[in-house]
Amino acid sequence: MKRLITIADTTLEFYNYKKDDLNIIEFDATQCQQPEPMINSIYALKMLKDKNDRLIGRYFHTPFPLFQKIEEFFDIDAKELDNGDVEVVFKRK
Repeated sequence: MKRLITIADTTLEFYNYKKDDLNIIEFDATQCQQPEPMINSIYALKMLKDKNDRLIGRYFHTPFPLFQKIEEFFDIDAKELDNGDVEVVFKRK
């Protein structure tokens, strides 16, 4: 069951839930204007502490500037959804 969580200094709603052995934090930034998606993503990435933690973000386009800032520390799996939005799964390296 998804539950609303608070992440300090963010402006979006974040949800936390378990799936299999994974602890997932999820958010939707498809309605945001820049730089709000990047700022929220960076604060949320700080929540990933364990190898089983995942952050799933939905964006209105692929957030390449974010990827460049974090790719040294996080694995990134992005896929385009049927509606044109992009879903990105982040996990700590």
